[in-house]
Amino acid sequence: MQQADLGAPGDLDGSGLRVAIVQARFNAPITGQLAESCFAELHALGVAPADVRHVTVPGALEIGVALAALAETDDYDALIALGCIIRGETYHFELVANESGAAVTRVGLDHGVPIANAVLTVENEQQAWARAADKGRDAARVAVEMANLLESLR
Repeated sequence: MQQADLGAPGDLDGSGLRVAIVQARFNAPITGQLAESCFAELHALGVAPADVRHVTVPGALEIGVALAALAETDDYDALIALGCIIRGETYHFELVANESGAAVTRVGLDHGVPIANAVLTVENEQQAWARAADKGRDAARVAVEMANLLESLR
C-alpha cells in the first residue's frame, strides 16, 4: 500500500470546477474580507468567475440551510461557508458556533459534497481581522483540493 505524503498539497487546479459561496452578512466587514480573498484565490487557482455563485444569508445559523439548498441542485463541485462569530457576554456564542459548524458538516456528509468551512469563531474583532484574509484564501484552496480529490475517488 502506497503512503501519501501528508505534507504535499493535493490537486489545486480549479479549471472547470463550479463553486458556490455562502456568506453571512453578520459582521459584514469581516465576512466581506473573507469573501474578497476567497474570490481572488479561486481565480488564481483557475476557477472561472462565471463558475462561482455567491449568495448571502443573515448570519452563521442560516449558512447551513443555504448550503443544503445549493447541494441539492448537484450543480456544484464544492461549497464554501464564510462567516464570523465573535464571542459576546452570553452563551449565544457557543450555540451559534456549535450549531453552524454542525450544520456545515452535516450538509457535506449528507450530500457528499466538499464544503470548506471558513466560519471564524473568535474572541474579539481583532482576532477576526487577523485571520480573515488567510482563511478566505484557505477556504478556496480547500474547496478546489477536495473537489478534485472526491472526483478522483468516484
